[in-house]
Amino acid sequence: MGSQANSDAERAREVTLARLEDQINWYDRKSANSRIWHMRLKVGTLLCAASIPFSAAMGAHAYVGGGLGVLVVILEGFQQLFQFHANWVSYRGTCESLKHEKYLFLGLAGPYATAANPQRMLAERVEGTVSVENAKWVAQETRPEKKDESRP
Repeated sequence: MGSQANSDAERAREVTLARLEDQINWYDRKSANSRIWHMRLKVGTLLCAASIPFSAAMGAHAYVGGGLGVLVVILEGFQQLFQFHANWVSYRGTCESLKHEKYLFLGLAGPYATAANPQRMLAERVEGTVSVENAKWVAQETRPEKKDESRP
């Protein structure tokens, strides 16, 4: 019977650590991807915006400056639509929080040092962190657009 309990406890530990690693890897990838897209869009916006007065000074046709202006609006629209900066910061924070939990657990430090069942505590804390991130995402995706109340 003791062997079965040890086997179950070891299996629960493996499942919890596998879930933790999966979530760390997911948030790490998504954070990096969001960072790259944020940087691409911002660099593109800056280059286009800086090129507008330059093209005008060089005597380019008006459609060149107009086209660059349109690109600035499109690039900024993508940034607002996909929220790459906000996702980068949020996902990076969640990833680092999960890593923090992992190292505390593996070192039996912090709250895990005195926990009756450190593995259960880890599972609860990991799922709590992921649930908060998911709730923030759902709130962001379902919030109604802000309306200008001063206009009829």
